[in-house]
Amino acid sequence: MRTAYGVETVRAAEHELMARLPEGALMQRAVAGLAVACGQLMGRVYGTRVVLLVGSGDNGGDALYAGARLARRGAGVTAVLLAPERTHAGGLAALRAAGGTAVSESGVAEGAIRRADLVVDGIVGIGGRGGLRGDAVALVDVVREVGVAVVAVDLPSGVDADSGEVSGAAVRADLTVTFGTHKPGLLIDPAREYAGTVRLVDIGLGEVLPERAALEALQHADVARLLPVPGVESDKYRRGVVGIAAGSARYPGAAVLAVAGALRGGAGAVRYVGPAADAVIARFPEVLVSDQGPHRAGRVQAWVVGPGAGEDAATVAEVLEADVPVLIDADGLRLADRDAVRGRTAPTLMTPHAGEAAALLGVGRGEVEGGRLSAVRELAARYGATVLLKGSTTLIADSAGGSERGAVRVNSTGTGWLATAGSGDVLSGLCGSLLAAGLSAMDAGSAGAYLHGLAGRLAAEGAPVGAQDVAEGVRRAWQDVRDGRRGARGL
Repeated sequence: MRTAYGVETVRAAEHELMARLPEGALMQRAVAGLAVACGQLMGRVYGTRVVLLVGSGDNGGDALYAGARLARRGAGVTAVLLAPERTHAGGLAALRAAGGTAVSESGVAEGAIRRADLVVDGIVGIGGRGGLRGDAVALVDVVREVGVAVVAVDLPSGVDADSGEVSGAAVRADLTVTFGTHKPGLLIDPAREYAGTVRLVDIGLGEVLPERAALEALQHADVARLLPVPGVESDKYRRGVVGIAAGSARYPGAAVLAVAGALRGGAGAVRYVGPAADAVIARFPEVLVSDQGPHRAGRVQAWVVGPGAGEDAATVAEVLEADVPVLIDADGLRLADRDAVRGRTAPTLMTPHAGEAAALLGVGRGEVEGGRLSAVRELAARYGATVLLKGSTTLIADSAGGSERGAVRVNSTGTGWLATAGSGDVLSGLCGSLLAAGLSAMDAGSAGAYLHGLAGRLAAEGAPVGAQDVAEGVRRAWQDVRDGRRGARGL
């Protein structure tokens, strides 16, 4: 499992570790890894031209010390000092001793950037807030215009380390070399898109970081441990029965796709309740159908309600009364009474996309997309539920995570090809099936999102796919995850 920690936690851990080490040892661990990563990105060091964009403080110091290492290996290194009076003195001395040069004039700096093979972003550290300002914006514009490769030190300057928000001008890196641990902003859009490839340099923080992280990202082995496996004594009821209350005369396909996801999710049986029974049976004859409403559908271990439901608020309310885990999606999110959700004693998993989340929060969609972490936490806290916020990065937070006492999970397997009609219906059925199999709402949402994203990747293989292709890909994704547990592959 990959973990990420917030700025205050990282700084406290760094201070604790520095107290145990010789002065400067922690920084030298970081810059050694940074210099190696820069050399590997360029393919060679000798004869290359490297420009360091250097702000004040330790982030600029990291860039300067790494530049000194590259200069000693034959690179021509120029440091552009954005705050000359507050430049890291030790780093600047090391660079000059290694043969590097420092400039502060904008015209000279621009010329150096236009000739560079690599730019190292050491403008702002992880404590920076808001977008870039002043001369930094102009220099970053030149970097973007030239198209030179960029390595960010710890975090691209201008993005928020704790939230992943980007509120102004920011560096777009090809590679971000981060130290000690991932920061949440490196895993959450929109900042994730600015980070490029992320490389973690181990500087020993694992010795002092707390067990509970701010953000978790499951990997193959983690998901494999969660997936239900039937035993020799299993029957369809022991494996779990999931109820699907979905679809309408206008949207029968939503019911079919939710059922498709549920059948691939490991439950022993699927019960369907709703007006799309004929369409469901025609596609999946193994499904148990009922026209008597959720209360009379028969025993289930979990419910999925909402996909394609139209205006059927009565069915949503009836499902929320059930004393089993419930997943609410699509129209169900709009129709569900918040107090009814908060009053439930069994687990609830809500799966909005950004537009639905914005409507529930009473804000614009752009506000949710620009602040995904705060949005998922706020929704989880308001509804007292686990919330899976779909999108370019899918986040899962339970009510504890919503109040920042518990971890939030981020899914690493998503792909833009999943932005297709009906894909979310497949996800809801898949997660509902995992709920019925006995997983917690947090685990069902996390594992379901992981499998769903991987299924989209495997089904697409670089070409467009539809929701049915994604549903069919879940079985292959499941196998891939199980094989990955044995070391075949991982993310």
